[in-house]
Formats: sequence, C-alpha cells, structure tokens
Amino acid sequence: MSPSPQSAGSAPVANAGRYSISQDRAPSAPMDPARIRDVELVPLNRTMAGNRSPYNVNGKQYRVMASEEGFQQTGLASWYGEKFHGHLTSNGETFDMYQVSAAHTGLPIPSYARVTNLENQRSIIVRVNDRGPFHNDRIIDLSYAGAYKLGFSDQGTALVHVESIIPGQQNVLLAGASAAGNAAVASAGGRYLQAGAFSDLRAAERLSSRLRELTTRPVFIRSVQAQNAQQLHRVRVGPIADPQEIERITDMMVAADLGQPYMVDE
Repeated sequence: MSPSPQSAGSAPVANAGRYSISQDRAPSAPMDPARIRDVELVPLNRTMAGNRSPYNVNGKQYRVMASEEGFQQTGLASWYGEKFHGHLTSNGETFDMYQVSAAHTGLPIPSYARVTNLENQRSIIVRVNDRGPFHNDRIIDLSYAGAYKLGFSDQGTALVHVESIIPGQQNVLLAGASAAGNAAVASAGGRYLQAGAFSDLRAAERLSSRLRELTTRPVFIRSVQAQNAQQLHRVRVGPIADPQEIERITDMMVAADLGQPYMVDE
C-alpha cells in the first residue's frame, strides 16, 4: 500500500502549486525490474544547487554536510513516487520514479550512498539528488524504484542502514560498507519491542514521538493490512539485541504510562 504523502521531492513546500496530484502514490503501471538501471559511480560535479546551508523547511533548520566521507546512519526509510515524477529535484534534475535515486536532508547533492534494508538484507547504491524527507521519524526517501529493489515499496517504510560512497574510493568503502552492513544486521537480531498497534495513524505517530524522548533506539511505524481490510499501524522500537536494554526500555515505557510493550521477532 502506498505510504503517506512525502515532503521530500522537488521542494514541495515552496512549489506546492505545480503538483497536479495531491496525494503521492505508486506508479499506475506495473514496475518492470528489467528497466531499472544500476547507479553508476562517476566523478561528481557539485554546484550550489541544492547545497545552500543552512536552509529551513516547515520552520525547522537543516544543514548540509561539508563532506559525506565516513557518513553512516540507521533509521527509517520511505519512498516518493508519482506525485513528484517528472518534476525537478533540488539540484535541478528531473525526478524519475522508475529509476534509483534518493532524498536526504544533509548529504551533499549529488552524492552516492549504499542503502541496506535491515529487515531483508537487500542492498543497493543510490544517487542522492534531492532534499528530504522532512519527517522526524525518517532519515531518507528513495524513489519508488529504489524502494522496489529494496523490497519495501508495498509496505511504504523500512528500517535501513545508509553509508556514504565517494567515487574513486569505492573499493575501500564498499568493503567497509559490507562489513558495517553485516554488523548492523547481526547486531539487530531481528528483535523489536512492539509498543502498540493503532487503526489511527495519528495515534501511532503520537506514541512514536513520546518513545523518541525515552530512547535513542530507532522508533518506527509499520503499517499492515489487517484481516478486516483495515490498515493497522504498529509502533516498534529496535532492533534490540541486548536483553538488559529490552528490559530497561520496557521499564521506562511502563513508568511513563505508555503501556506494556512485548517482543516480536522478524
């Protein structure tokens, strides 16, 4: 199912009037995986386009990194698609939801990164050419094709690990990326604390915000289709491998009157 409308593509806040589709959605035609090209690592030519720093969106200030070297991040990824297809990205390129690209709030534009889906261990290289996602619970927005290749285009979001790649250094960095990605997956252990499940997305988002005040572990919402065809929004924390940390976070949630979480394995 398509995710909620994204704020990442093509500076939608400043140019909202140019989008003919009010709600973002998946392509109307089936995705042909054979037509999705792998990202080619070529020398980068950067200008000020998309790299003004600091910049403000929805009253919040963001900064662009001076260099992406050594950058790593773990958190929630989402995707953006047909609403932004054919419009300009933050650096003036044309967004193509059928090819792999990404939006990030802080990486220089353009830049490259390896994105690993920690829920199925799929990994791809993306070219970052846009700004976003401007949601507190998400760290990167992928084009629909990118989400399709990582296996989360139907569910809308996924827990991912992002690692920067610099052309010319990719032999070293890709080896390090593989090791880091494997370590992240190994440490994850596939164990999560489920804090709640709601039919109301706003209720799930409120609980997520409260949880982020209690823990530095990733907090995310997993939306699924329930048996009665109603969408269910599950709030989860993790992955968490340490039993003591699981107990500590559980105790904090109970003390904060946020209910009694329970463990789920994926």
